[in-house]
Amino acid sequence: MKYRTFGRTGWKVSEIGYGMWGLAGWSGSDDEESKQALQRALELGCNFFDTAWAYGDGHSEHLLGWLVRANPGKQIYVATKIPPKNLQWPSRREHTLDDCYPPDHIEKYVRSSLENLGLPRFDLIQFHTWEDSWVEDDRWVKKIEDLRGQGLFRAVGISINRWEPWNGVQAVRSGLVDAVQVIYNIFDQNPEDELFPACQAKDVGVIARVPFDEGTLTGTLTLDSQWPKDDWRSSYFVPENLRASVERAEALRPLIPKGTTMPEMALRFILNHPAVSTIIPGMRKVRNVESNLGASDAGPLPEDLRAELRMHRWDRSPTKWSQ
Repeated sequence: MKYRTFGRTGWKVSEIGYGMWGLAGWSGSDDEESKQALQRALELGCNFFDTAWAYGDGHSEHLLGWLVRANPGKQIYVATKIPPKNLQWPSRREHTLDDCYPPDHIEKYVRSSLENLGLPRFDLIQFHTWEDSWVEDDRWVKKIEDLRGQGLFRAVGISINRWEPWNGVQAVRSGLVDAVQVIYNIFDQNPEDELFPACQAKDVGVIARVPFDEGTLTGTLTLDSQWPKDDWRSSYFVPENLRASVERAEALRPLIPKGTTMPEMALRFILNHPAVSTIIPGMRKVRNVESNLGASDAGPLPEDLRAELRMHRWDRSPTKWSQ
């Protein structure tokens, strides 16, 4: 495992981190299997774990707290997220700070997450949705600084809405946030346009989420793929999205280097960009942990292959099913 500096925090975080949504919010989750996967990731050098109160109403946070307590003395960076008060993902232009993150709500969920984790503090607190217009309302800034001053967390970040990397550039340029979490993968390359240059200029850490495009870039989706009704993917992969996703994944197959898999190629593509601090694939099984973390050892892709993959950029706009 290789490590990168997480922006101005100076933390040395693993290039491949751990996204914990699937451990609580997707069908088929099993706590014992999840614990084995988490422990294996730590053994292989992963030290950055990203969760949220919304992942199972704190269930994922409980699992991460277990990992920390089971490994005293290990350097584990704990990142979680405050849910919006209106519980709407993504946020919308008309949502105000009072709709989503009034000061008392921020404090309530910071303390709730700490209780779930069973820890005295965490490293990174993030707003689970974001609107750049909120930069102008300093109430969240004052509350965050108050709570940070109490030693409840060390850094603050924002999680940017799907397919809206522009809607975070103002926050980065303001100097008020230490980190951004954004969708970035072979298809979603638009953070490179404005967001990444702003992060590099302000020394802001970048967490690349959804590296496999919700499963498309694992190469396992087919036109017949189905999920239980209570699984988030059943509402995301509507027929129009599933068809387009499968077609675009199939177009990548000829580019996969011999001896490599599509998921490895997807992770290594992201590693090519120096703005990225860590990537957080979702992993529920030990075999997925072992294969995904191995991408760090393999390193970035050769430039000629990355140039070819850049031609597969897929610019999308939020829609009713994209959440």
